Amino acid sequence: MCGILALLGLKDTAENWRKVAIETSKLLRHRGPDWSGVYCKGHNILCHERLGIVSPESGNQPLYSQDGTVVLIVNGEIYNYQQHRKALIEDGFKFGSKSDCEVLIPLYEKYGAEIMKHADILGMFSFVLYDEKTDSFIAVRDHIGIIPLYMGYGKDGSVWFASEMKALQNHCATFKCFPPGSIYSSKTGKIETWYQPKWKIDKNFVPKTPTTVQELRKRFEASVHSHCMSDVPYGVLLSGGLDSSLVASIMARHLDPKSPWPRLHSFSIGLRGSPDLKNARLVANHLGTVHHEYTFTVQEGLDAIPDVIYHIESYDVTSIRASTPMYLMSRKIRATGVKMVLSGEGADEMFAGYLYFHKAPDAGEMQGELVRKVSQLHLYDCLRANKSMMAWSVEARVPFLDRAFLDFAMNIDPNQKMCNKRIEKHVLRNAFDNKKEVESSPAKKKKIKFW
Repeated sequence: MCGILALLGLKDTAENWRKVAIETSKLLRHRGPDWSGVYCKGHNILCHERLGIVSPESGNQPLYSQDGTVVLIVNGEIYNYQQHRKALIEDGFKFGSKSDCEVLIPLYEKYGAEIMKHADILGMFSFVLYDEKTDSFIAVRDHIGIIPLYMGYGKDGSVWFASEMKALQNHCATFKCFPPGSIYSSKTGKIETWYQPKWKIDKNFVPKTPTTVQELRKRFEASVHSHCMSDVPYGVLLSGGLDSSLVASIMARHLDPKSPWPRLHSFSIGLRGSPDLKNARLVANHLGTVHHEYTFTVQEGLDAIPDVIYHIESYDVTSIRASTPMYLMSRKIRATGVKMVLSGEGADEMFAGYLYFHKAPDAGEMQGELVRKVSQLHLYDCLRANKSMMAWSVEARVPFLDRAFLDFAMNIDPNQKMCNKRIEKHVLRNAFDNKKEVESSPAKKKKIKFW
């Protein structure tokens, strides 16, 4: 995870804008305190504030093509980069680093501005790529908007991109949220959609083939496993609820023995005596994690609100309320040396986890509401999870929103998600309801069925 800033098509020379760009990029340094990089040439500037998670010693950005003419800055992670890397090496490409993001350069050289249509790129990301040969650039945001990206227009006609709005407000005549699942090409001057979900609202809804709990479980375990890609210590956010407990459970069972920490570290926060803390403690004991439990007072929460608003860049009451504990917790997490955590965001929107879903009259209405909720995640839960954690340089990953798993989960027959006579998210609970595993858990003292 990082902070990116791009000034493209400046009227004046890039060198005359260099100082402004560097000072502006500092507004994003909380997102990437590990290193800063700048490309400044012609009429274009690309700035990068890096948080090193994968290959922290060799992945500084901007990244360059072999001939130095393609320049790339990325905020995020490419989870299937190893598959791409292997194929590209066989094609003769020589990588200059071990960065997961470097694969985007040869993929661009192969497919050009059609990269997102032809290359299966799985991950959470926003990136800007400039091509000196054609004096053109593209900007891309991931499928559901896990990673923030904003686009603005300078008074001189230049085009700006940044990870947060605060880097655009003083220099752009107008700016806006860059839409998820989209790509902008300077050749066309248009923002076009590259991600076409197959789960849009269908007025003539026809129930799909029922999904087996074994398939659901297998796919989610694969998603969690892919999100554990890291060369630095990492952990898991644990509230004691279903979603975070499933993520923590899978991580605990499949922890890489080469991990910087031999045991999984879990983190929770709440007011003193809160049920979330109690439940998280029970789950942590059951899984045998190294658990970190933090408390805060109401006054400490109130004191943090102005900073929370500054960082999440929203006055939405619900987002601020949910972001405040995460903001306080991420500061504590960073103090432990952890730079990346997995979280359970997205499950409620995908599997009908809110109480009002009990009122859904039929499967068609259920599917329609789930689609609406998921399509707005970039404005609320994704924004909150990313910006409140990155305020203290902690990357939050969300395996429920992995593109492959999201496409699968949103195509589950919504009849299986109906909860008018069943507990919410029962299809997800059933996928992990295995009594034998509970009884053979490492924590035999307390046989707790926590989902």
